[in-house]
Amino acid sequence: MSSNRPYLLKAFYDWILDNECTPYIVVEADLPHVTVPQQTVKDGQVVLNISPSAVQLFNMDKQQITFSARFGGVPFEVYIPIYAISAIYAQENGAGTMFPPEEFELEDIDYELDDDHSSHISVVESSSEELSSEHDKQQTKAKKGSHLSIVK
Repeated sequence: MSSNRPYLLKAFYDWILDNECTPYIVVEADLPHVTVPQQTVKDGQVVLNISPSAVQLFNMDKQQITFSARFGGVPFEVYIPIYAISAIYAQENGAGTMFPPEEFELEDIDYELDDDHSSHISVVESSSEELSSEHDKQQTKAKKGSHLSIVK
């Protein structure tokens, strides 16, 4: 079966907003394809306010969350693959959920950004040299404390 994470994430997001609270997500910023302002990352994670009043052009689907926001007054396009989200909670009371680590095949993930800034993940074939280089990079990241396993 496919991951239930995107469905739970959407449900908790709606529930938090319906209860007039502020949804925050915890993102594993050192995972592949995460695009967040580096000044916001602490110990490999970033906590982001994803309330409608804090972000623009918000889009959540089964593969990613994308939005525009200002960080220190500077606009930034944020891209977060669903597998990189480890928790969602209400800022006011901490109600929410944590997500267990998920395995994904790193070699099968390719990030593309279209001209209209909509993002998607697609399956591609890569040469063994590219895979080896990317695998080495990810092994280094994994040693820094990433909670995801690389599956061969």
